[in-house]
Amino acid sequence: MSLVVRDLVIEIGGRRVVDGISFDVPDGARLGLIGESGSGKSLTALALLGLLPDGATATGSIRWDDRELIGLPDRELAALRGDEIGIVFQEPRTALNPIRTVGRQIAESIRIHEGLPRRAARDRAIAEAERVRLPEPAQIVRRYPHQLSGGQRQRVAIAMALACRPRLLIADEPTTALDVTIQAEMLDLLGSLVDDDGMSLVFITHDLAVLSQVATEAVVLEDGRIVEQGPLSQLLTAPASPVTQGLLRDATATLWRPDGRPDVRPSPRREGAS
Repeated sequence: MSLVVRDLVIEIGGRRVVDGISFDVPDGARLGLIGESGSGKSLTALALLGLLPDGATATGSIRWDDRELIGLPDRELAALRGDEIGIVFQEPRTALNPIRTVGRQIAESIRIHEGLPRRAARDRAIAEAERVRLPEPAQIVRRYPHQLSGGQRQRVAIAMALACRPRLLIADEPTTALDVTIQAEMLDLLGSLVDDDGMSLVFITHDLAVLSQVATEAVVLEDGRIVEQGPLSQLLTAPASPVTQGLLRDATATLWRPDGRPDVRPSPRREGAS
């Protein structure tokens, strides 16, 4: 197992917001953490890389290749971020530096983790921009975040997360702020990149329709607790918990492909981060 989470508890101000959850992410697996706002899914994602907000504490165990991450010094966690584990956030505006070109931001992780000289890192940034299907990559890397569309900014964020070819990608509601058409393109892109690199994926969302596009296993959260987990196909066809049943009802259109697998189209419903 690459990532093993056991009895994870997160407290903020003495209040338990994640209550003893456990799950595994084997090499190459695609796991979804799903739940409504306030279920604890995004906090769980942040805990995996030691990025919890001030005042939040995590106990239990988060092991990455048998290395305990809870309590690991910040410097050692920083070395993991981007190199072994990449993360894409919901809103790229907050993840991108507004006063630096996007090419420089893509190149930064490459220079830090791989030690490439400036020119070589710049060339890699252009290649990474092309890889995430940005138009005219050699030109677009010279632009600033405010000069790009929302979908283009999210592609830049993905390029930054994957530039050093991490073994695990954490995607925290990466399509929530996008319209349905761009959302579908982004899900297709993420799926292709994960397959190409043989990465593991932890995908956080409130939308079962979206999750069906990218994951094969799912953990359903409510009020910081796991209420159901298992193969996504089982959750789509025979949801056991009322929470999962409600999430399935919220998926606006369910079609069945010729191979018998569910093909749930993205829901237009949106929510904030949780």
